Amino acid sequence: MAKLIDGKVISAAVKAEVAAETEELKKQGITPGLAVIIVGEDPASKVYVANKEKACQQMGFASFKYALPAETTQEELLELVKKLNEDPAVHGILCQLPLPRHLDEESVINTIVPEKDVDAFHPQNVGKIMIGNYDFLPCTPAGVMEMLKYENIDVNGKECVVIGRSNIVGKPMAMLLLHKNGTVTICHSRTKDLAEVCRRADILVAAVGRANFVTADMVKEGAVVIDVGINRLENGKLCGDVNFAEVEPKASYITPVPGGVGPMTIATLMKNTLTAAKKQNNL
Repeated sequence: MAKLIDGKVISAAVKAEVAAETEELKKQGITPGLAVIIVGEDPASKVYVANKEKACQQMGFASFKYALPAETTQEELLELVKKLNEDPAVHGILCQLPLPRHLDEESVINTIVPEKDVDAFHPQNVGKIMIGNYDFLPCTPAGVMEMLKYENIDVNGKECVVIGRSNIVGKPMAMLLLHKNGTVTICHSRTKDLAEVCRRADILVAAVGRANFVTADMVKEGAVVIDVGINRLENGKLCGDVNFAEVEPKASYITPVPGGVGPMTIATLMKNTLTAAKKQNNL
């Protein structure tokens, strides 16, 4: 019987710290400000943006939302980003992905100034993560590391397997585990004998975006299993990349979906925005 790693409890602890620090900052006349840009009507994106707005309210942040129509041009979007780059009330800028197909995500990410890039997607911030000298970390991988720390799960010397190689989760996740002295393998669609590689893992992180992809035969007895995936089944229910019912009896620790990694992502975004506000005010 695995111990559940409760993202709601851990994210509440992170948010409480952020709210307390924000209270102190406000006494110095500084209110952390987060600008969120959403283009089009993607339902999942709308939910994420609403959650971010709600979190800003809870933290005492200033929240700036820019909901743009789906037909917004590249030029108009970049113009808005440049305006926010120069706005001293905005400390963090986040452009909700995915964008409509006619827009170039890479150029939007590259236009956000690195010191306001609270998603840590800008090449400069990615490079800093690579060498271990960073200001911000991508929200989901950083949230996972916070969960491991909260549960006193030591990464040092452990076999760590990450399924998925996205720039948003897989690659930075591997790098953060490596910084904590894990021995890291990244798996993907071309990996041979995937199940065999996964069975070596003391810590298994699934970030592949396929419902119930990780089954019991892929998991070593006593492994720590972190499920980053969030998928909607035909019956409308949410599930992760891990077949929870199958894997839970074999694992020592496991994250649920929902209520696992998801809440940590937003808590880390709040933490990054606070860090940005402090840095931009030389604190």
